[in-house]
Amino acid sequence: MNILLSNDDGFIAPGLKALHQRLSQQFELMVVAPDRDRSAASNSLTLDSPLRLIKRGDNFYSVNGTPTDCVHLALTGIYNNAPDIVISGINAGANMGDDVIYSGTVAAAMEGRSLGLPAMAVSLNSFQPQYFATAVEAVVVLLRQLSDFGEKSDTILNINVPDIPWGEIKGFQATRLGKRHKAEPVIKSEDPRGNDIYWVGPPGKKQEAGEGTDFYAVEQGYISVTPLHIDLTRYQVIDATEKWLQKV
Repeated sequence: MNILLSNDDGFIAPGLKALHQRLSQQFELMVVAPDRDRSAASNSLTLDSPLRLIKRGDNFYSVNGTPTDCVHLALTGIYNNAPDIVISGINAGANMGDDVIYSGTVAAAMEGRSLGLPAMAVSLNSFQPQYFATAVEAVVVLLRQLSDFGEKSDTILNINVPDIPWGEIKGFQATRLGKRHKAEPVIKSEDPRGNDIYWVGPPGKKQEAGEGTDFYAVEQGYISVTPLHIDLTRYQVIDATEKWLQKV
């Protein structure tokens, strides 16, 4: 299997390093990752300046761009033959519920899927993770079974892993995205010259986090696997929209 690795924490992030070290023992790898932390970059592409690709090792590159830039550049500018899958991560911090809207980790996987490849986004449920090995093992297990997953070509697997030893993991669960309350207000401050500045506030607290959601599974010690797709159409409201438009 030939795998493209990327992330949003940057090419020196320990989660990417742990994944690269393990997977390189079994698979052909290429790493194309941001040259710095680009968390919450979402699906942004850099269109107003050139991208610079810097070789950091054997089949290991950094890019002065977003996670989406990295995957786009790799698949449309570096590879002669497309890899078998794109894996993004391992992220320091979960990407569950509404987080996927902003997540650069998920966006890198989404770009792989939009360019026709199966994709995984992998995150650990801690901003100071201790058990990257657990998330690595989860990826290895899923890759072994990937050929049996009939929907892999049309699906992004968003994987969130409890930050606990592998022996304490209770298993895998197929989940749906939970929901958060709206984000907390921005935090107003001043720069040294007295000008107003603003910091984006914390994300909202969990609103829908019951059984079946990614939040619930991870809290219970399970690895959450949420299938995502790119089509944002709300099909169940098309008829209602059509009826409304007839009155316009």
